[in-house]
Amino acid sequence: MVVDQSAQILALIRSGEVTEIGSANTVRLQPARAKLPSRTQLVLGFAAIYLIWGSTYLGIRYAVETIPPLLMMGIRHFTAGLLVFAWARSRGARMPQIKQWCWALIAGALLFLGGHGVLAWAEQKVPSGLAALLCASLPLWTVLLARLDATEGKLGIKAWAGIVLGFGGVALLIGPDAMNQHLNWLAAAGALASALLWAVGTSYTRQADLPSSKILSAAMQMICGGALLLIASLLSGEGARVHLHNLTGRSVLSLAYLIVFGSIVAFTVYTWLVSVSSPSMLSTYAYVNPVIAVLLGWALAHETLGLRMIVATMVIVAGVFLVSTRRRRAGEVRQEGPLTFRGAREFAAD
Repeated sequence: MVVDQSAQILALIRSGEVTEIGSANTVRLQPARAKLPSRTQLVLGFAAIYLIWGSTYLGIRYAVETIPPLLMMGIRHFTAGLLVFAWARSRGARMPQIKQWCWALIAGALLFLGGHGVLAWAEQKVPSGLAALLCASLPLWTVLLARLDATEGKLGIKAWAGIVLGFGGVALLIGPDAMNQHLNWLAAAGALASALLWAVGTSYTRQADLPSSKILSAAMQMICGGALLLIASLLSGEGARVHLHNLTGRSVLSLAYLIVFGSIVAFTVYTWLVSVSSPSMLSTYAYVNPVIAVLLGWALAHETLGLRMIVATMVIVAGVFLVSTRRRRAGEVRQEGPLTFRGAREFAAD
């Protein structure tokens, strides 16, 4: 294809095609070839976030067996945040401004001190599978809050059906004889509240003046949240309860797993998937992770998997599926939450 007019040349360059200049008056244009991921790469990517994020609930349960919850989460997020921050800066991300650190501090308080700190405390008293299912209510809270702050239009029948079904499953799950054992209602409420706090933090970050780099922004939030968790741990007296000779290898290895795989590895894979897969495919982690968590808790930690638990799992996952696959109204702009671990999340109890 040959063009001679400068206006045509500029228009074609803006369209993304590769140009090959042959002479002063001739420009040959070739279609750009985008490098797409292979099916194997996508399968491995989704398998990573499904299995890793699904396993973090069990990892938290093992970690808090001998490491106090606030201290454990503080070490996890502060360490991961520093490493990711250093990596982002080495890749050319600009140094954030002081006011952006202030925004990140508030986000970290909601997402990590409130969301993950409360979850870690709750997992001392409730099974990891139960905690994962209660945290699966995150998409339901997110949609309701988005409706309140006007970032989401009028909800349709599918969305409302998913919300009602999801919270109906939660009610079934925490019934008086849930999982055939005595249930700590306060801890169950804490796990549910942790999802709500994460949703509030997600809503907050939509208006926060954070860096345009999602990776740098997430690192800042983790650093701030981790620091707040460590301060809260010291103020609550957790430090006095830590004795190195009482720490088990399982707790220490679980904490290392949460830092390396739950935060850094899964986060890196998730950010890659954001750029190469569709939003509908990416949202599948929201209803796959709880199922993985329940199965791992049953298979590895001998957590009870009774009929009520199975039915509640199916009901909650169905509700989350309906909400996650709802259609948005024409002209409505999709606003993403913070690219964080749990993501992202993700409620990444992860």
